[in-house]
Amino acid sequence: MQYRTFPGTDLTVSEIGFGVWTISAGWWGDYSDEQAIGMLHRAASLGVTFYDTGDTYGDGRGETLLADAFSKRGRRSEVVIGTKFGYDFYNHTERRGQQERPQDFSPKFIRFALEQSLRRLGTDYVDLYQLHNPRFSAIDNDATFEELERLKAEGKIRHYGAALGPAIGGTEEGDRDMRRRPLTSLQIIYNLFEQDPGRRFFPVARETGTGILVRVPHSSGLLEGRYTLETTFAPNDHRRHRKRDWLVIGLEKLKALDFLTEGRGMTIGQAALKFILSEPAVVSIQPNIYDLEQVEEFAAASDLPDLTADDLARIADLYGRDFDVDAAAISARLAEAGALGARS
Repeated sequence: MQYRTFPGTDLTVSEIGFGVWTISAGWWGDYSDEQAIGMLHRAASLGVTFYDTGDTYGDGRGETLLADAFSKRGRRSEVVIGTKFGYDFYNHTERRGQQERPQDFSPKFIRFALEQSLRRLGTDYVDLYQLHNPRFSAIDNDATFEELERLKAEGKIRHYGAALGPAIGGTEEGDRDMRRRPLTSLQIIYNLFEQDPGRRFFPVARETGTGILVRVPHSSGLLEGRYTLETTFAPNDHRRHRKRDWLVIGLEKLKALDFLTEGRGMTIGQAALKFILSEPAVVSIQPNIYDLEQVEEFAAASDLPDLTADDLARIADLYGRDFDVDAAAISARLAEAGALGARS
């Protein structure tokens, strides 16, 4: 495992981290505490030091899993913990599907939320405290960041950053966020298939000294090399509710990337991680990990040979041509065949 340090800090983390969302939120299948903790321990044994969660993941379960895996076993100092805040799931307990809960970035709520997270994590400090899917109105609020600075001075948080969500507001504003506030980190979605707006953020991150964290590096599983046209997802897996063309188009694009694995002793899942690590502004990646096999596979990617300049140029060309896939035509054919809709 290789390690990188957030610019201007002494906060060093493993290039491959562990996104706790997958094993705690119930959107990727069910995991018992024993299964989840076993995966966390195996990751640590392979050199993974960064564990990223959020207070809403499983309504606190992501944090209690980390406490059970590390804090309660006297191993808190061995790991770097990032968690997130901003969603008020304390006063808004009901949620329909992926519906977004109300947000609160007021100083009073931030302090309250942090105290709850510290209790669940079984620790007295958080290494990286991140605004969870903030709009620019939250980033522009001086009171929010004055409170974060007070919490830093009190030693309750070491650093703070922001984590941007997918198809909700704020995703496009990462460059403004980094210029507006002294963020230690900006967490974004970025992968071979979804390179924008991430590509626009990298020069700004280098300019402002912000470390980029990447989640969903395998495009929700399309870049893991596990799926076929016959793939089905469990009833409690959120991908079950995507349209079928998401899978069909993704698999067509994947064929164009065979050159990344031919004769290299590297899986496409590992190559996808090496592509992201080719960007110097990226500090760590938090892949969605479903089992112990993937813990081993993804952790090993850090020590594999880097992609070459020719590889990166070829990827850029393919991305510019949408991987030579006519997505509109595929969607039209599926619609005519009556194949659109939930995957069953």
